[in-house]
Amino acid sequence: MGIKHYKPVTPGKRLASVSNFSEITKKEPERSLLKPLKKSGGRNTDGKITAGHRGGGNKRQYRIIDFKRNKDNIPAKVAGIEYDPNRSVRIALLHYADGEKRYILAPEKLEVGQMVVSGEKVEPEVGNCMPLKNIPLGMNVHNIELREKQGGQLARSAGVSARLLAKEGNYAHITLPSGEVRMIFEGCRATIGALGNADHMNTRLGKAGKSRWLGRRPHVRGVAQNPVSHPLGGGEGRSGGGRHPCSRTGLLAKGGKTRKRRALSNKFILRKRRTGARGNL
Repeated sequence: MGIKHYKPVTPGKRLASVSNFSEITKKEPERSLLKPLKKSGGRNTDGKITAGHRGGGNKRQYRIIDFKRNKDNIPAKVAGIEYDPNRSVRIALLHYADGEKRYILAPEKLEVGQMVVSGEKVEPEVGNCMPLKNIPLGMNVHNIELREKQGGQLARSAGVSARLLAKEGNYAHITLPSGEVRMIFEGCRATIGALGNADHMNTRLGKAGKSRWLGRRPHVRGVAQNPVSHPLGGGEGRSGGGRHPCSRTGLLAKGGKTRKRRALSNKFILRKRRTGARGNL
């Protein structure tokens, strides 16, 4: 796993860098675990744009990932590490002893031929999945459930991991990648280890066309638009907009809270991310 830099033969190649894909061992995906992925272009069912700057991009097929890891006490062999165009982390193809095949998120140091297993009482080794109550304190985990049997929702992108701090009553205290400390029910499952492809954040697109390949259209500043297109648009020459920063629909974008007050969620936060404050936002 590393980064490949191109020779500066063109302006776009001069600053571009990509992963060297050294950890990839299997190029063709498992056909039984693929399904179509339709693009919306940021439009809703009425055809109106509700998410801006989206459209185009290369075609993709969705890889069905096993986030629940509910195939208990059946060992699985890692058949290959693959690239997934739909996420930043690599995925691993598992061949279970009963013949079933599934994809999981590939943690760091997971190797082809290695055996992994999930269940209530399994060894806390990389790639194994188990309830938080059975995981030793201080271990790095990923793909953490928020509700029991719902499937992993936390710590799923490249290079991230959460740390199990403590256990109190029926809850485990988890430090998330954002710095937030949250209580999670001890029956929820997590997978041992930190996710791989940590160098993903250090790659550079190099040119605008690469963004278009990824389905991202140009992002135009509000002050550079016409007044009919944006509240900050118009004016003679360059202007500051004449009002506080806002979205295309006039929603203020300067420090306003956008998080919904969900009591069932907020009461489990022991420390908010990047601050020393405690729960109940």
